[in-house]
Amino acid sequence: MDREPGLGVGAVARRLGVAAATLRTWDRRYGIGPSGRSPGGHRRYTPTDLARLEAMQRSIIAGAPPAEAARAALDEPPGAPPSPRGHGAGGNRIPLGEPSAGSDPAEVRGLARAAMAMDAPAVAQAVRTAIARAGVVEAWDGLIVPVLTGIGRKHAASGDCVEVEHLLSTVLLGCLAEVAPPAEPSNPRPVLLACAPEEQHSLPVHALAAALAETGVAAVLLGARVPASALAAAIRRTGPNAVLVWSQTARTGDPGWLDGLPGSRPAVRLLLGGPGWDRDRIPSTTRLVTALPEAVTEIRSALTRP
Repeated sequence: MDREPGLGVGAVARRLGVAAATLRTWDRRYGIGPSGRSPGGHRRYTPTDLARLEAMQRSIIAGAPPAEAARAALDEPPGAPPSPRGHGAGGNRIPLGEPSAGSDPAEVRGLARAAMAMDAPAVAQAVRTAIARAGVVEAWDGLIVPVLTGIGRKHAASGDCVEVEHLLSTVLLGCLAEVAPPAEPSNPRPVLLACAPEEQHSLPVHALAAALAETGVAAVLLGARVPASALAAAIRRTGPNAVLVWSQTARTGDPGWLDGLPGSRPAVRLLLGGPGWDRDRIPSTTRLVTALPEAVTEIRSALTRP
């Protein structure tokens, strides 16, 4: 197999969940690079090269300095069975569930590895690639949510991965903010997106804002921990077509304050998103949406309502 053309740096970077620049640095500094050649003379990673890179990555995530990890990987006999690894390796596996319909398991594993390695450029590259190829909704449901869910499971089980979640969330916010609505959006009146009072998990509403932007809809994003009085003031000032309020946790899911929000003319469509809401107490004047595509559909229908 080592005589086959092998893989280029971009393919290996995606497979490992690291930036191509990281692989080039490892090659230059530690001599752990491609040893094969394509028929055209381009350097290619052989299966042995890939196995060594995986061994090096496992050691780094386990806490070894890169130089030490590279030496150990180069000393490992070719064909030696790799140590058991998960999506992050080195015992720092992100537990990923069964892939959802339409998701690419290799992409999900790659993003999980990049997040666990704290490789922000690789995380951003994976997310931007998925958004460019499939759009925000599919990238969110098929790639981002599985990794976020896995990190949440790991944190619940061990208390670890707070820094991983913060890194991933920060990079995701930047990538989602790059999806801008057109200069002339389809909605003359805005859509308001806000988190419930004291709700700090604002990433889903940023994803919704980006998904709406792809369809030509502009939204005013109020973000996390929006007091009821502040949301009421925003409704009075902007007269929105639709308002979505997000609650992630049961602690923020008491809907009792929603009846105090003002109406607008024409009437505003009030949507609730997130698993935190107390469904038995949701006002009849609101609608609960449970998925990003459903939220986009409901908001767009509010814009076309007579």
